[in-house]
Amino acid sequence: MGRIGPLEIALVVLVIVLLFGARRIPELMRSMGSGLREFKKGAQGEMDETEGAEDKQAKIDKSSGGNNG
Repeated sequence: MGRIGPLEIALVVLVIVLLFGARRIPELMRSMGSGLREFKKGAQGEMDETEGAEDKQAKIDKSSGGNNG
């Protein structure tokens, strides 16, 4: 139990086709792809901002002699 076999995958695909129709599935996949791309960009930008803030703090600490208090 817990494994997804070919029968389960086929059943899921069939349900998706019945719910959305064959014409609408490519549109849904495109929108999901662009959403994922935007999510990755946002996550990467957040990481860049965090690293930039850490670099700035390190420069501040270095210029003040490394004393934090």
